[in-house]
Amino acid sequence: MDFLDPVLAGFGVVFTPVNLLYVLAGVVIGMVIGVLPGLGPVATIALLLPITYEIPAESAIIMLAGIYYGAMYGGTITSVLLRLPGEAATVITTIDGYQMARQGRAGSALGIAAIGSFIGGTVSIVGLTLVAPLLARFSLGFGPPENAVLAATGILLVASLGTVSTAKSLVAAGLGLLLAAAGPDPLFASPRFTFGNINLADGVDFVALAMGLFGLGEILYLLEHRVRNRLPKPRVSNAWPSRQDWRQSRGAVARGSVVGFFTGLLPGGGGVLSSMAAYALEKRRSRTPERFGRGAIEGVAGPETANNAAATSSFIPLLTLGIPTNPVMALIFGALLLQGIPPGPRLIDENPEVFWGVVDSMYVGNVFLLILSVPLVGVFVRLVSVRDSILAPIVVTVTMLGVYTVNNSTFDMLLVIFFGVVGYLMKKTGFEPGPLVLAFVLGSLLETAFRQSMRIFDGDPSGFLTRPISGTLFAVGVLVLLVPVGVRLLRRRRPATGRPARDTATEEVPTPEEDLAPEQRTPTEDSAAGRLTAAKDSAGTGQRTPTEDSAATDSKVP
Repeated sequence: MDFLDPVLAGFGVVFTPVNLLYVLAGVVIGMVIGVLPGLGPVATIALLLPITYEIPAESAIIMLAGIYYGAMYGGTITSVLLRLPGEAATVITTIDGYQMARQGRAGSALGIAAIGSFIGGTVSIVGLTLVAPLLARFSLGFGPPENAVLAATGILLVASLGTVSTAKSLVAAGLGLLLAAAGPDPLFASPRFTFGNINLADGVDFVALAMGLFGLGEILYLLEHRVRNRLPKPRVSNAWPSRQDWRQSRGAVARGSVVGFFTGLLPGGGGVLSSMAAYALEKRRSRTPERFGRGAIEGVAGPETANNAAATSSFIPLLTLGIPTNPVMALIFGALLLQGIPPGPRLIDENPEVFWGVVDSMYVGNVFLLILSVPLVGVFVRLVSVRDSILAPIVVTVTMLGVYTVNNSTFDMLLVIFFGVVGYLMKKTGFEPGPLVLAFVLGSLLETAFRQSMRIFDGDPSGFLTRPISGTLFAVGVLVLLVPVGVRLLRRRRPATGRPARDTATEEVPTPEEDLAPEQRTPTEDSAAGRLTAAKDSAGTGQRTPTEDSAATDSKVP
């Protein structure tokens, strides 16, 4: 019963009228921005960071969390109806979801996506409720060496697993560490890298950095590259799956919940990798894999369940270890710091209303998501028709006003413009801003913990390996980094002739990027294509077969 007391107290925080309103607002905003291609949860949370100054900490994080898992389902609607993924994690849903819509089964696809998202999110929340307190107690034994190894491993794993090019990701992470070093020295408080500018005496402002890279930068890239598909909108007659649909997809929902939960725990995991892994698993297990790509409902149920489960479980490393595993978690990490609440193992004891309020709000948010997802389909589809010439000026105005209200500083507005241009150039040249922000957030923790550790070890770096926890974390990080490299080397050494027989367990999962012409792709699809390719490489996928090629051809938009 002692365990249930804080959980019930968290529901007391959630079921206040104000916090219920924030849960609802977060879910609705998340669904809306999930529908709009180019405006994902990262950009939206970055734009809303200034608002978190004016509301209580638990309310702010409850709303931001609702935006995240709400966006996971919002992108499903246009993926199914228009073959236009509104969020990177729903790119895989376009493969079978759009084919179901063309066959007159759009309602079944949307219905099973809503049910799967609800079940996957709920299973992951239960896991979060049970696992997070245990992990927090374990991490109380962490000292500076463990924190240093954990932060370094998190940065390296995100850079190597979560983006297109490992080299470019490491460069972006290095730039983030350099920006984190600007400002006062953490041990001696002497100014560094300020170039004599008093506005940089406290370092680079996180809000200006995030709003520039993800807000203004995304808008600039969107205006240059976004071309909308003018496709006929399939009608949604019955948005509830039949008994046959449920029998076919219930196994996929169960497996997607497990895959998403564990994938969300990994640095660099999140919705894209989890949905990709769930789709590959369903195709591997199927007795009729040729159905995938032609309207298999399992190809919608598995990925949609997995991405919502991953969105929830990614809060576990953030709230218990203070380590963000993806860009969204990095922004929520920054929102907690803006409230003066450092996330980590002491969060449960020192701020239980924040921890349990956020966890319990996800139960309520998933119920809201299930209730709202079907009735508002028509409204969300109409949002796609909003012109860029209207959307872009509104977002830019909100961005500049929001960052000014934080510190009443025009210098912060200049920083937003600077980082907006940097973010645009990074996207244009193939550099993802995610590793930069993660490295910026973890840079201070890494530097402080590393320098404290070197004082403890009298300058001997081998001390990191002699301590049990830090040595184990170091070994796990090295192992995870080397496994993908080893897999790629083995595949390159495979002889060009004499290939083994076709194995459905290693089939390549077709992606919508292969079917769409370059001028039809959205920026969301462009940025997600590389991540999907990287995920396929790490999963050891094989070559396309003529059967798959014909299936991909059949699934093209007429």
